[in-house]
Amino acid sequence: MDATVAERGQITLPKAARDALGLVKGTKLKVEVEGGRIILRKDVDDAISRLRGRFKLPAGMTTDDVMRELRGRAPGDPIPEWDRPPSERRK
Repeated sequence: MDATVAERGQITLPKAARDALGLVKGTKLKVEVEGGRIILRKDVDDAISRLRGRFKLPAGMTTDDVMRELRGRAPGDPIPEWDRPPSERRK
């Protein structure tokens, strides 16, 4: 994919790149210069902060209960034997 720098230093990101990252008008990007490269990263912190507080837990459920439903366990739960690295499994 190619992009050209316009007179005022602006570029238009190709539609395929915007679609792949879900970029829409107003999406914030982080700009990094590394060696001879420009790296654009979607500002995920901004997206998360906009969602904070919008979702309520079902009545009577804790965050750990929701995590167990989604992942099968929550922080502090014992790690199942099959999920442990071979070096940590009981013999």
